[in-house]
Amino acid sequence: MQPQEQLSYPGNGFSEVSSSCKNLQRNEQLSQWVENVTKQLMTEDLPESNENDLPGNFQGEMLPVYEEVGAVAALLGELRPRKVARKSSNESPGSVFLQHNNHHHQYYSDDHDDQTYNLSVESSKRMISSRAKSPGPDEPGLNLLTLLLECAVAISQDNLGEAHRMLLELSQMASPYGASCAERVVAYFAKSMLSRVINSWIGVCSPLIDIKAVHAAFQVYNNVSPFVKFAHFTSNQAILEAFHRHDHRVHIIDLDIMQGLQWPALFHILATRAEGPPHVRMTGLGSSMELLAETGKQLSNFARRLGLCFEFHPVDKKCGDIVDISLLQVRTGETLAVHWLQHSLYDATGPDWKTMRLLQGLSPRVITLVEQEVAHGGSFLDRFVSSLHYYSTLFDSVGAFLPGDDPGRHRVEHCLLQREITSVLAIGGPARSGEDKLRHWRSQLSRNGFVQIPMSTNSMAQAQLILNMFPPANGYSLVQGDGTLRLGWKDTSLYTASAWTSLQTSFR
Repeated sequence: MQPQEQLSYPGNGFSEVSSSCKNLQRNEQLSQWVENVTKQLMTEDLPESNENDLPGNFQGEMLPVYEEVGAVAALLGELRPRKVARKSSNESPGSVFLQHNNHHHQYYSDDHDDQTYNLSVESSKRMISSRAKSPGPDEPGLNLLTLLLECAVAISQDNLGEAHRMLLELSQMASPYGASCAERVVAYFAKSMLSRVINSWIGVCSPLIDIKAVHAAFQVYNNVSPFVKFAHFTSNQAILEAFHRHDHRVHIIDLDIMQGLQWPALFHILATRAEGPPHVRMTGLGSSMELLAETGKQLSNFARRLGLCFEFHPVDKKCGDIVDISLLQVRTGETLAVHWLQHSLYDATGPDWKTMRLLQGLSPRVITLVEQEVAHGGSFLDRFVSSLHYYSTLFDSVGAFLPGDDPGRHRVEHCLLQREITSVLAIGGPARSGEDKLRHWRSQLSRNGFVQIPMSTNSMAQAQLILNMFPPANGYSLVQGDGTLRLGWKDTSLYTASAWTSLQTSFR
């Protein structure tokens, strides 16, 4: 089974990927270093504890897939920052680190700090001396990341003046065009955290989104990374397997269709089905009716060339904002599939509980879900630690493929990764949005009337074929387990694909 790379769909990004990976060593495994340093910063002098001592909310599915960083987030959940102890402006940015409070531990679920811990100069010295024994950024990169961590603590306790001072300092030290991944990561995190501070001061948080720029960057990302293709082809395979041979009318609802890049491959397979092609209806949700109309036109033209009966229904709403389910025009006799490729570029669906209610009302034959393994909910420090590790890993993977001065790399980092960082840190969180986001939709679906459909060996084969298009030395990892497929970089899980069906599915 081969991915449909030959399809001539405008901007589909299914072209063969270059095998160059000469930037891999240059990145010095930034994401691994960030994980190690974060653990040292947050766990220095912490008393030993076993898993049963952790708060119940941090067990099981609530932890990120990368278990070690999940443990760091759990520790952050117990220990709260007391104050950011900076001695003078002449002091090195790398001289102050977190010191725990040995006697008071308290779980938190808000962005505000109740129980806190200090910063330890002695811990800093020990950490700096030990850093030389393991690979990572150079000393300037170390100081940048140290100052960034201090700033995160200041923001978490609403010490906005001190945080703003540190962010101004970081803006003079780090550039998004820097030679090292560490400098670029810090520059983008600092920019996002500055948005957080300013928005907290003025009490407004309504970012402007250039959807066309986002879509253009998404196409570049699709060409230089397997993550988008992984999401598309594994989901297509699960949908194809859910559509039975006798299903003559099928309806696909894409909760955030963007440009519809993944659907031509599925159309091609359905059009050549031995039992004859089905009648395909697609409902695409998005924020711009103009862009939805363009996407519908492109998909309709492609389907017509294949001889496929096709209808496109645009809905310029978030699924969580849909009160009347009839707006989606689900018809009797159709086999229904719902697809959701999650991202952090913007809030594509609205409140999670309303999205869940809509999915329950639809009772689809199959839901294909691709989740990012980054925390969207919980406290600011939870999200900061999770996103620092997650996006450092993504910066590593992009930097291994493209040189630092490549325009495509800057477009991906600026228009996609930085926007996602801002969404997680500056916009998200229960204290700012009014409600917490679900950390893992997989666990929530299983508790709300849905049953998991294990990803098949054919889905695994599709994902492996996609990875074969990229240099193996680049460090991508593919894992099949618990009925899911996980794609990551250097053993850090980044995207997880799963499929689900409703217990209440009616064969329309």
